[in-house]
Amino acid sequence: MSASTVPGMAAKPASNYRWVVVALLFVITTVNYMDRNLLGVLKPTIQGELHFSESEYGNIVFAFSMAYAAGYASMGAFTDRVGIRYGLAIAAIIWSAASTAHGFVTSVGGFMLARVLLGLGEGGNFPTCIKSVATWFPRRDRALATGVFNSGSNIGGLLAPLIAAFVTVHFGWQMAFYVTGIVGLLWVVAWLVLYRAPEEHPKVSRSELAYIQSDPVPTVQHVPWSRLLRYSGTWVYIVGGVLTNPVWWFYNNWVPSFLFSKFHVNLMALGMPLVVIYLMTDIGSVGGGWLSGRFMRAGMDVFHARKLALLCCAACTVPVFLAPMVSDLWLAVPLIGLAMAAHQGFSANLFTLVSDTMPKGAVAGAVGLGGGISSIFSGFSAVVIGHLLDATGNNYTLIFFVGASAYVLAVVAIHFMLPRQPAGPMLPQPAAV
Repeated sequence: MSASTVPGMAAKPASNYRWVVVALLFVITTVNYMDRNLLGVLKPTIQGELHFSESEYGNIVFAFSMAYAAGYASMGAFTDRVGIRYGLAIAAIIWSAASTAHGFVTSVGGFMLARVLLGLGEGGNFPTCIKSVATWFPRRDRALATGVFNSGSNIGGLLAPLIAAFVTVHFGWQMAFYVTGIVGLLWVVAWLVLYRAPEEHPKVSRSELAYIQSDPVPTVQHVPWSRLLRYSGTWVYIVGGVLTNPVWWFYNNWVPSFLFSKFHVNLMALGMPLVVIYLMTDIGSVGGGWLSGRFMRAGMDVFHARKLALLCCAACTVPVFLAPMVSDLWLAVPLIGLAMAAHQGFSANLFTLVSDTMPKGAVAGAVGLGGGISSIFSGFSAVVIGHLLDATGNNYTLIFFVGASAYVLAVVAIHFMLPRQPAGPMLPQPAAV
């Protein structure tokens, strides 16, 4: 039986322009994370030149976190009003200009302002990319398309140290920010030339448009924020994000500085360890989703498969507490890489657990609300980390210990908040907090 004869299934189209759109989303997500991670990679170099303290660096991260939380909530709504084409372009222009501005500042206040603008723009990337995928793909293909473009976050983290090392050594650290900013602006030009809505695009054939629009018209309406807190799934995402996202932000913002201060490596030598860490993270991003699927193929129900995958990922974060205690760089690198890979796997299953246990119309709102709240907590945690490092003379032992504990604590909290298989994703579950 062909796909075209199966109810609810459209035949595979001859044209595939939707994957060109995914490629564009992958590139801008890569640029997004290059811009975000570049300051962390260059922190030892910039700090040596401008002489700011760890507490002041924590304040810089705090400024970005607050702006990112605001951008995450507001830029998605802005895209709903102006459309995907202009919404993502404007977001990319804002953060690319902000990235370029980093090269012109010479003070903590200047970096804080540049990071605020960066956070406001970058907050629009993920919700707009998700909306793009929903516009261009039927439901059965969205997970794959999302996984492809979201892998750019890890590629961006991988490229940031390579670009930073090469450009800084030859042209100075300011030029590294100019390069990534210009790349983002060039992408905007390509995006505006190549992107139109699928029903308006000359490259989309009739068969491809029919395939894109092959889902039944959804009947579930958007759930307003005032009702989101009635669902346990919302609290699961908020608590899971609040406990684990500050750890992820610590890894991205302070791991280069930790390796620099602990093992006394210069910027060129720092590049390869960070590449290895982000390669491991990329594997974890895919592997975490594969793991729960493997449990389901072995006969486990969806609910328990997600929770067991969360537990496995949490267990992989525990050894990171040894990172400050080892004496060899290449013993610390796999410990940190494993923890960061496990975070990505944990996040994939946390997001999917929410979508498994909540109405479809509530998932985006819950993720937006949880992402904004966890970004705020991540900002305050950055301030605490900065003061702690200044007070202890850059002793990272307690911070890594917290990172090793946070995911296990999150799994315990999630288990008690969702102790049993919900009756169905469309039914609100009483919040357990």
